[in-house]
Amino acid sequence: MTAPGRRSSTFTRLLRHGFTDPSAAERLLDSVELAAVRDDPVLLDALGATADPDLALHGLVRLLEAQPSPTARRELLDTLIAAKPLRDRLLGVLGASAALADHLARHAGDWHALVMYEPRDLHPGVEEFERGLGDAADPVSLRVAYRRCLLSIAARDVCGTTDVAQAAAELADLATATLRAALAIARAAAPDDAALCRLAVIAMGKCGGHELNYVSDVDVVFVGEAVDGADEGKALRAATRLASHMMRICSETTVEGTIWPVDANLRPEGRNGPLVRTLASHLAYYQRWAKTWEFQALLKARPVAGDLELGEEYVAAVEPLVWKAAERENFVADVQKMRRRVVENIPAAEVERELKLGPGGLRDVEFAVQLLQLVHGRTDATLRSGTTLSALEALAAGGYVGRADAAQLEEAYRFLRSMEHRIQLYRLRRTHLVPEAEEDQRRLGRSLGLRTEPVSALNREWKRHAAVVRRLHEKLFYRPLLDAVAQLAPGEARLSAEAARERLVALGYADPAAALRHLEALASGVTRKAAIQRTLLPVLLGWFADSADPDAGLLNFRKVSDALGKTPWYLRLLRDEGAAAQNLARVLSAGRLAPDLLMRAPEAVALLGDGDGGRLAPRERAQLEPEILAAVGRASDGEQAVTAVRGVRRRELFRTAAADIVGSYGTEAQPAEADQGALVDLVGGAVSDLTAATLAGTLRAVVRDGWGDTLPTRFAVIGMGRFGGHELGYGSDADVLFVHEPREGADEGEAAKAANRVVSEMRRLLQIPSADPPLLIDADLRPEGKSGPLVRTLGSYEAYYRRWSLVWESQALLRAEPVAGDADLGRRFLELIDPLRYPAGGLGEDAVREIRRLKARMESERLPRGVDPKLHAKLGPGGLSDVEWTVQLIQMRHGAEVPGLRTTRTRQALAAAREAGLLGDADAAVLDEAWVLATRVRNAVMLVRGRAGDTFPSDVRELAAVGRYLGYGPGRAGDMLDAYRRTARLARGVVEELFYGG
Repeated sequence: MTAPGRRSSTFTRLLRHGFTDPSAAERLLDSVELAAVRDDPVLLDALGATADPDLALHGLVRLLEAQPSPTARRELLDTLIAAKPLRDRLLGVLGASAALADHLARHAGDWHALVMYEPRDLHPGVEEFERGLGDAADPVSLRVAYRRCLLSIAARDVCGTTDVAQAAAELADLATATLRAALAIARAAAPDDAALCRLAVIAMGKCGGHELNYVSDVDVVFVGEAVDGADEGKALRAATRLASHMMRICSETTVEGTIWPVDANLRPEGRNGPLVRTLASHLAYYQRWAKTWEFQALLKARPVAGDLELGEEYVAAVEPLVWKAAERENFVADVQKMRRRVVENIPAAEVERELKLGPGGLRDVEFAVQLLQLVHGRTDATLRSGTTLSALEALAAGGYVGRADAAQLEEAYRFLRSMEHRIQLYRLRRTHLVPEAEEDQRRLGRSLGLRTEPVSALNREWKRHAAVVRRLHEKLFYRPLLDAVAQLAPGEARLSAEAARERLVALGYADPAAALRHLEALASGVTRKAAIQRTLLPVLLGWFADSADPDAGLLNFRKVSDALGKTPWYLRLLRDEGAAAQNLARVLSAGRLAPDLLMRAPEAVALLGDGDGGRLAPRERAQLEPEILAAVGRASDGEQAVTAVRGVRRRELFRTAAADIVGSYGTEAQPAEADQGALVDLVGGAVSDLTAATLAGTLRAVVRDGWGDTLPTRFAVIGMGRFGGHELGYGSDADVLFVHEPREGADEGEAAKAANRVVSEMRRLLQIPSADPPLLIDADLRPEGKSGPLVRTLGSYEAYYRRWSLVWESQALLRAEPVAGDADLGRRFLELIDPLRYPAGGLGEDAVREIRRLKARMESERLPRGVDPKLHAKLGPGGLSDVEWTVQLIQMRHGAEVPGLRTTRTRQALAAAREAGLLGDADAAVLDEAWVLATRVRNAVMLVRGRAGDTFPSDVRELAAVGRYLGYGPGRAGDMLDAYRRTARLARGVVEELFYGG
């Protein structure tokens, strides 16, 4: 039993050496197995140098217990104390890998594999590993020999004898040797099959690239040919049996565990295709059917086992196809889409811990490097390496990547791969998730050399490197474009103009020559402005390329930069405020409306920053109207006043459009997951409030110019249609009614003249030609339509509605809401019309039939000729009209008894009808989705084309831009149209039931 004084001293030393459970460690040190060395400081120091001293000590005791005799145990201890290389290797492995400790406990003599310390042992190749596996005659012995070889790789790795790239290459060489051994076992088991065929095993993925993980699928492709005189069909069946047996040998689980799964799903047609094909069959598939990602995968193809001559023929045959992949239509878009799909498929709970596939992870580095290789490797054979770090070095040497960027990316990649290796080494399990438990993070941090506060240091370094990867992943592909046109420091490598043009074409720029001219104008020179542009443009180019019209985005950026070039805050805003540059890129490449608005008011770029709690949030009427009225008050006459009002309207329309676009596209920090209904409500409410404030300002200007402070009659503007419903789109007209009431003592004739003059002057001022989007006042919903007076007194409206009102007019009044002028008069107008729009007792059957008749007539008469009705967002089946007439029929039938239905807003009325049980939840959801989608389509068309429209554009780029706004990536316009038809078809089914009565 240990004396208390010595125990206290040992306990303190154990803590100092990094043990987390000193009491348990003391008990292990007091065990019989360690009795001879328990006080040897060499052992304690060596244990303290491991990733997990507790784990290392426990593994050592298990290894000593497993020795077959006291003599063997003594030999191990003596060698351990005397030989530092063995001590570092063995304890290093035991402190980093519980799985390899288990192996050593089962195979107690395998520690001898760590004794050698000769030059060839430092970096063994395939031949050395083949010798290590040479005695394996069956699957079980192969697994044991494989783990023994793996033990030596891990020992060199954890001791720093090899770096992460060398360790990954050794793992790939060991996999190569293992595939050869497994194939030899399979051939020995079926000599008749072996005699019929030639079989080549082509490594793909990380094994092919000489950068394998400790635990990873080994991706392969099989090529088979008949030997001379053999039947091809029989030969391929024989080759398939050999390949299948080889895969089972490696993949099956036994008491010795699994070597690793062999995955052949990268073959033509994936798991649905034949396991083994002839070389001619492979070529036929790649020439006719292969997708972009398959050529990307072939970058790493390497013959590793079987008939190596046939394997080399395969690689030589497919190589020219790989280096033509960048010429394929939508090449870059396909690669980027594949990367996005990988991220989207990560479970939400794991995305922040995903070391390989998450944003800023290993796959970001690999995709960026491979993309650059495929684009430039056609003409530069130095880039054709299957190994990520070698390819990155070649890209830097060739000037395709800046040297500083390449160095940062290499450092980050090495760190992240080291993390991945250490995580997998612990249990020898295939995982890329950073562990959550503190003890696991502590061991991981210490294994990477982070000994001071290893948990916090690990997370700090991990996040730092991930941030570097995220930034450079975006930047890598675009920065060298600037090198082709900018004045760079002497001696820096530059991309040739031809290579720059090729890259721009691959990115989707239709006019690369013009794009290069824009880049030269923006980034050339030695001014501070040019330097900032060179910092901004690499990322901006990527964001433009992510849009449907990169050329327009870059052109618009040049125009804005020219307009604001001497403004000191402009480039500083884009450089320093994280969201501003990306928001600007989204806005400038999303269509015509927002850029046109911005060109007329370039200073509105300031709205795109991320300060002030979010400057893109649209302003409400209560904020807008005082500003507009103040501007009117400063103007000298009505025309100048309306010019000032238009300036505010232009800026606020831009703010709303920008908020809509950014909400639809998303940003790097905030992906596009916005509620589509919320975006529709945002636009509808913002444009409606802005229109109301504009009319209020125009009315104030007219009254001031004609009558001073007081008009001889009370005057109100009533919003109708989408205006009254707070549902205006960017290109909507403003439907209104005008009502007046003579003031007490005023002459009624003079009051009527004044009211008509007000209406005429408001319309004249608002129709003065301007480059801004027009604001058209439409009063056709007034009594008697175009034949009736533009403005009536409240009494005249009452008389008309009492005697002559038709059911369609009552329906139109469902949207009536005062928007400008005398608030009390507006309130009394609503009191007048409420009994009409919400009739007591509901609608009679005659009225219902009349509404249905009018709807059917409108469908047959108002749809434009030559337009596909199923894609007409307003009048087509399942479009806006269908949903709105259905909701309005419910309002007129039940509004008198259901207060929630007394709203001018379609979605609110629909929700109230659902809550009242007037339609089911599923039907309400279908109608709401259809209405939101149709509204989004109309808004998208206006944003993209700069003019209103109710159908999808026929121009390919415009259609793609509408798709991008609606959340559909490159090449998915067909999916968008199918989704619209499906949504509209479902809505039409509900309308048939609810509106037409089934």
